[in-house]
Amino acid sequence: MMLEVELPYPPSINHYWRRVGARTLISREGRRFRREVIAILAAMGVQPMTGPLFVRVDVYPPDRRRRDLDNVQKSLFDALEHGGAYGDDSQIVKIAIEKHEPTDGGRTNVLIRQV
Repeated sequence: MMLEVELPYPPSINHYWRRVGARTLISREGRRFRREVIAILAAMGVQPMTGPLFVRVDVYPPDRRRRDLDNVQKSLFDALEHGGAYGDDSQIVKIAIEKHEPTDGGRTNVLIRQV
């Protein structure tokens, strides 16, 4: 079983969480991204993958600002989980991630397959 999907560019982990008093919540930007991913996967009729997974991520930032690859993984993997790509992101046992040249608006290409 395999899934290939093009998604919006995810918010950085630095913009994913917000503190409200003593509570930590997902930011407005994070919730918007999650809703978009859920809608895309629902439109594709995605069913949750089971077992250990390999995930390949190709990120195309929206501009040339310095960006750390590890800052996009959390929001992306959480959104994929909530969208039903897999039951839990702990299923991911192997990750390959690559940053490419910026593209207008940014995007993320994801390939998920069972190991």
